[in-house]
Amino acid sequence: MALSQRVYFLFLCLIGFISPPVEAAIQMKNVSRLCHAKPIFTVNGRFPGSTIYVREGDRVLVNVTKHAQCSMSIHWHGLKQFRSGWADGPAYITQCPIKTGQSYTYYFNITGQRGTLWWHAHIFWLRATVYGAIVIMPKPGNPFPFPQPQMEKVIILGEWWNNDVEEIVKQGNKLGLPPNASDAHTINGKPGPLFPCSVKCEYIFHVVEQGKTYLFRITNAAFNDELFFAIAGHNMTVVEIDAVYAKPFTTAAMHLMSTPRMPRNTTSKYASSSAPGQTTNVLVQAIQLPSRYFMAARPFMDAPLSIDNKTATAIVQYKSIPNTVIDILSQLPAPNDTAFALSYNSKLRSPNAPQFPANVPLKVANVPLKVDKHLFYTIGLVMNPCPSCLNGTQLIASLNNITIVMGVFRTNFPDNPLTPFNYTGAPLTANLGTTSGTRLILRDANLLTVQSRPFHLYGYNFFVVGTGIGNFDPKKDPAKFNLVDPPERNAVGVPTGGWTAIRFRANNPELQTGWGLKTAFVVENGKGPNQSVLPPPKDLPSC
Repeated sequence: MALSQRVYFLFLCLIGFISPPVEAAIQMKNVSRLCHAKPIFTVNGRFPGSTIYVREGDRVLVNVTKHAQCSMSIHWHGLKQFRSGWADGPAYITQCPIKTGQSYTYYFNITGQRGTLWWHAHIFWLRATVYGAIVIMPKPGNPFPFPQPQMEKVIILGEWWNNDVEEIVKQGNKLGLPPNASDAHTINGKPGPLFPCSVKCEYIFHVVEQGKTYLFRITNAAFNDELFFAIAGHNMTVVEIDAVYAKPFTTAAMHLMSTPRMPRNTTSKYASSSAPGQTTNVLVQAIQLPSRYFMAARPFMDAPLSIDNKTATAIVQYKSIPNTVIDILSQLPAPNDTAFALSYNSKLRSPNAPQFPANVPLKVANVPLKVDKHLFYTIGLVMNPCPSCLNGTQLIASLNNITIVMGVFRTNFPDNPLTPFNYTGAPLTANLGTTSGTRLILRDANLLTVQSRPFHLYGYNFFVVGTGIGNFDPKKDPAKFNLVDPPERNAVGVPTGGWTAIRFRANNPELQTGWGLKTAFVVENGKGPNQSVLPPPKDLPSC
């Protein structure tokens, strides 16, 4: 069957998706939040950027034209990019960035996915304002496996800095410390009425009608924070996570993971940012008394670290209710409510139904039964000497107690920690064969402090087969793995002081990154006819 083809034009700085193709003004835009105005990169003057609507089976073309004095690439977060890894977008990993005055057309197929994903800039910290949602509708004639909503709404949770984010990163690098926390979180680009200068900085969803059901497509696009989310007086039924249908369950609040703040290497010219933001679709029934209800987002942090702990809000307003009605506040879990976060994530399950099987590598449930590669990674923070830093040291991330040496790349990164507290500079690359079943244990290492850690496998989904607090026991814990209906995701968090086990099949040959810590999984070409990377386009940007 021929693929449906959708064409978008993406203009950077200003950036926009346009269908049918038309020209767009290209400029920076002054945006004001929290009584502070600054120029930011926007998408057709919009912050957040435009939503891309496609269907499963579509072929998508996105033409990117770069006009501002900044290098840029776009990452299509969560898309599997089967045999087309060069279209995935991480700068200096799968492509070189698009230079000023140049154009490049991303093209890829939407295969076997439906739900909500997102796109964002993938170089430096430009993702702070350059991001938007991707909505993948089912093929025609394939209804949702849950009650049909009367209306849908895209909700993107983000962050706002009053100052230029690139200058904030530079300042942190000079000190050898992480950049300052954001000044506010946002819902669809706005922090809400709990912040100063909020007259134009609240987002109102006006069209709620009593008795109707709404589908909210929620993305955590925050740079650094896991977030709690709730709607006052309304329960939410989770029906999809990371563009994969889920067994429905009802909750009063939800937990979405993004990426914790990761220090940059001060000598890195090509610093990029990884953004393992999770997406969740929920059904909400408008069955409360007509009024104005807050939806709210606030960080979850159960480690002794400084974060932006203020609450972003938006308003769900029932039809015919005037703006003068006092808003009803949301009840969110406490910022350090580990029990809620663990309980919420334990309820996430794949449908494992005939139409939507849980393809875990395993004969019975399609979870890989045979594991060809076992990986055990500890993730932590260490202090390294830094003569150029004002403090003389630099806080940086480590895997298996190995930190980064810029410009050094090898293919012998250890599958397990070699020696405890052996902080030698080394490459961060693991080489996987194609079509193998791989089990990866991710362990939060208590080096300077424990902290929740993220993991995002670009171009792949994986199954979260187990998680726990404390040390992973290779003899006892695998017996507790869920190999029947584990949740299928593209991003997952490692709990503070704990571990997470994932399992995936390396059936897509390309270069994949994980934590945004200069890491890569190299998936080699296989021997089969569809197990090799397709040739990249001739206009792939050069360095």
